[in-house]
Formats: sequence, structure tokens, C-alpha cells
Amino acid sequence: MNIKMIKTEEDYQQALKKLELVFEAPIDSPEGDEAEILSILIEKYEDEHYPIGPPDPIEAIKFRMEQMDMKKSDLAEIIGYKSRVTEIFSRKRKLTLQ
Repeated sequence: MNIKMIKTEEDYQQALKKLELVFEAPIDSPEGDEAEILSILIEKYEDEHYPIGPPDPIEAIKFRMEQMDMKKSDLAEIIGYKSRVTEIFSRKRKLTLQ
């Protein structure tokens, strides 16, 4: 096992290639340990260099509705008013936890 910290994009690409080779190794094997360590290092590098911010709440609602094959009228049944859904989607009404 020859593992080093991931400091550059080249190191990152090499780590991804190596992980691909040992990814399906048994957990309690040297290759499995290597896969776990590489995963941790890759995740750390990605968190620092490719951060993913939180989603826009309205877009997240729209995405989830699309996944569930819902229409605005379906959401209106949950929220209570069709006009409220329109206000939320047009960003005239702020979202609350309630």
C-alpha cells in the first residue's frame, strides 16, 4: 500500500484511478483498507476543492415535486391554498418551518 496525501489535481486523479482498482475489494483485506483510506482522502480533497453549497429551497421543492410526479395543485392540497403556492414559487412569500 503506497498512499500519500492528495495535494494536487494530479494526485487526485491518481487516487481516483487507484480507488477504482480496489473499490470492490473485501472489507477485511489490505485492498479493502486501502479503498477506505483512499475514500477518506478523496472526500477531504473534494470538500476543499469542489464544495457543494446548499440547494436553493424553492428549486429543491420543485425538484422533489418532479421526482414525485406532483403538480402545483397537489402541493396546494398540502399547503392549503393554490395562491400560496404561487406566492412561494414566485418568491413573494418566504418559506417558514411551520
